[in-house]
Amino acid sequence: MWLPQAPEVRDLEVFTRMPERFRRTGRRSAWADANRGGAPVDSFLEGPVFDQAGHLYVTDIPWGRIFRIDPAGQWDLVAEFDGEPNGMKFADEHTLVISDYKNGLVALDVRSGEIRPWLERRNSERFRGVNDLIFDSRGNLYFTDQGQSGMHEPTGRVYRLASDGRLDLLMSNVPSPNGIVLSPDERVLFVAATRGNCVWRAPLMADGSVAKVGQFFTSYGPSGPDGLAMDEGGRLLVANPGLGYVWVLNHRAEPVLVLRSVEGMSLTNLAFGGEARRVLCCTESTSGSILRTELDVPGLKLTTRAQA
Repeated sequence: MWLPQAPEVRDLEVFTRMPERFRRTGRRSAWADANRGGAPVDSFLEGPVFDQAGHLYVTDIPWGRIFRIDPAGQWDLVAEFDGEPNGMKFADEHTLVISDYKNGLVALDVRSGEIRPWLERRNSERFRGVNDLIFDSRGNLYFTDQGQSGMHEPTGRVYRLASDGRLDLLMSNVPSPNGIVLSPDERVLFVAATRGNCVWRAPLMADGSVAKVGQFFTSYGPSGPDGLAMDEGGRLLVANPGLGYVWVLNHRAEPVLVLRSVEGMSLTNLAFGGEARRVLCCTESTSGSILRTELDVPGLKLTTRAQA
């Protein structure tokens, strides 16, 4: 019987930490009251994405903030608003579309810091709590609507907002849909099911529907997969808080590389950047840190709505 080889294990390194002047030390927030048992949380980083100039943008969920980090690791506050922002992707060179738990999808002009609604409702119904998003090469936007779903109530949703404005509900039974990414050929959608401690694989049909959705990867531990990324070789990268790992999976869902946090156990999300998209940056949320490493395979280039 053939058995897979043990994966290579490598430690991430600390790139930069949130400066003390931005930390809300000792302060309580509504988000922390609900998600951290009322303990003070000075920040909780998520949603990393790079712009064309190599700046890294991240969200701070409990305090409704968006930060820009330059290639030298210096931080700048871009926007602060009444929201709980999570995943982000660029719609064009200057516009970030943000999945915000309180407000649905919102848009940020990174030049002015102005926030405006992008998609607040499905018909007249508010979303449960959107989490992450990805554009395809035709300008369609896929996003997860996580809310408080889990194994006790597997009712999390996955949507596609077409470039013509049509909103399609693709899945409505996911236990905590979180990170989302497309395969290089855009024929398969991968969704992290955090409370199910796994990643779902959803083939996309010619008519735009999904069929034969299955469980691609199964993890373990106190908290399941969160953010997802894809490299040019078709390897799926999975940020796994609770373990402090990034799993790098081949097409059989076998871990070929495990990247370990050196700063905390809450690796929530990840993004490729650098000149050749070989630098992987990860948010370690509990410490307010950005961790990174350089990989041998470039990350898949993200498309924007403007490029469609």
